[in-house]
Amino acid sequence: MKNILLPTDFSENSWNAIKYALDLYKETPCNFYILHVTMISNYTGSEFPMLTATDVVEKTHLKYAKTELKNLLKRIKKLPDNAKHHFYTISVYNYFIDAIKTQIEEKKIDLIIMGTKGASGLTEVIIGSNTGDLITKIKHPVLIVPEKAIFKIPEEIAFPTDYNIFYQPKILNNITEIAQLYDSSIRVLHIVNKNETLTNDQLENKEYLNNFFMDEKSSFHKITNKKIEAGVQCFIESRGIDLIIMVAKNLNLFQRILFKPTVEEISYHTEIPFLVLHE
Repeated sequence: MKNILLPTDFSENSWNAIKYALDLYKETPCNFYILHVTMISNYTGSEFPMLTATDVVEKTHLKYAKTELKNLLKRIKKLPDNAKHHFYTISVYNYFIDAIKTQIEEKKIDLIIMGTKGASGLTEVIIGSNTGDLITKIKHPVLIVPEKAIFKIPEEIAFPTDYNIFYQPKILNNITEIAQLYDSSIRVLHIVNKNETLTNDQLENKEYLNNFFMDEKSSFHKITNKKIEAGVQCFIESRGIDLIIMVAKNLNLFQRILFKPTVEEISYHTEIPFLVLHE
């Protein structure tokens, strides 16, 4: 049984993430924990006594959240029934990251799936937001589902890397696990500048990945482009990529691909789900 945490703020993009999660794990037995966090920072301040603020939250905001969670369950029940899926709702008053950490520990969460919105780029919306905090402060697998993402079987998975990092088997097993859900192809992508060559360490890491993915449907690709984001966009369009997987340990590449794209022609951040893994 897989335990999946679904944070929600009751917006349409968080609903889109829930639908994506149910479709992605359609054939997998899952416990889905739908979490709404009424955040302390929103309702307490120096001008209000803590007790008064807490009372207001308990009586008003948590009551609202519980009602909305019930409505959300009713909405889920209107979808095609799946006997493999079980749903639980959680409403808490806490700091967002602390609430997530608590649920990960208590419910033995395997994966967090969260929606995000940002037609003009993740930079303006994610950095400093709940999603940005989630993928940078919590070392746990997070699947980000953009507002425009529509579920389709992930036949093609992109795994961008610069080969500078040696990935532990645990990380790579997470990649093969999701690829095996639908017999997906893993496309290892390296974006380079013109005339750039691999160092001996990079060659060793590439060979290791080649050996690790030997039994999977996989291939290795190189794109020459000065801008990493543009290279990723080009690859996604040419290959019909359905999912991007990255390891947060590779901070430079991770930040360039996820946080930097603001140019109009870079659209993958609003359309393609993004799985972030941590070591």
